[in-house]
Amino acid sequence: MVQTSLKSLAQPLPQSLALEDFLKLPETKPASEFIDGLIIPKPMPQGKHSTVQIDLGSSINLALKSPRIARAYTELRCNFGDRSIVPDVAVFAWERIPRDEDGKVANVFALAPDWTIEILSPAQSQTKVVRNILHCLSNGTQMGWLIVGEASL
Repeated sequence: MVQTSLKSLAQPLPQSLALEDFLKLPETKPASEFIDGLIIPKPMPQGKHSTVQIDLGSSINLALKSPRIARAYTELRCNFGDRSIVPDVAVFAWERIPRDEDGKVANVFALAPDWTIEILSPAQSQTKVVRNILHCLSNGTQMGWLIVGEASL
């Protein structure tokens, strides 16, 4: 397991930067998250991680999307509780999915997911990922999963 401090991954910010300021910055690839006033880049997903992520999201949608119970999104930016995070899979109950004026899925999700799933990559800090899950749970998320280890694919 690789342990890295958040500060060693973070980019220094001006003291006045708030969540609203972070959200005005251009998106990065891979995505960066805004946690405790720091911009923290996520590692680029590799093959095994990506396979688990898309298969899990697809399986959840196969079971829950058609009956309009919930929907899974991969790499979706979620802004809540003074943070902007990008869970590997974020699942929202159907009635909580943000919609635009046309009834289509909105681009901005300013709420915690109902279920957050993180797949630990070798380059990620387990502590950082667990803190993201705990932040979600303290802001209304009902279930958080941390997937550790490599799946046999």
